Amino acid sequence: MASKVTSDGRVTIPRDILDTLGVAPGEEIDFKLAPDGAVVLQKAEPRSAPRDWEKVRGSADAGLSSGELMQLLRGDD
Repeated sequence: MASKVTSDGRVTIPRDILDTLGVAPGEEIDFKLAPDGAVVLQKAEPRSAPRDWEKVRGSADAGLSSGELMQLLRGDD
């Protein structure tokens, strides 16, 4: 099966391929280049687990700068 490439490089992936991969709207896919030049399409692994906001809830006060608050939220030491 073939798909046209738009001027900005977009293609439509056929629904049956997405269904086979288990990819739902809003999810990501990975494109990998095989040694023989073939392109392999697979469902992307989730980037990270959701942040546990309970760890930081109530730990910020009005004395923090925006940079300090971002460090706290990111878990930077």
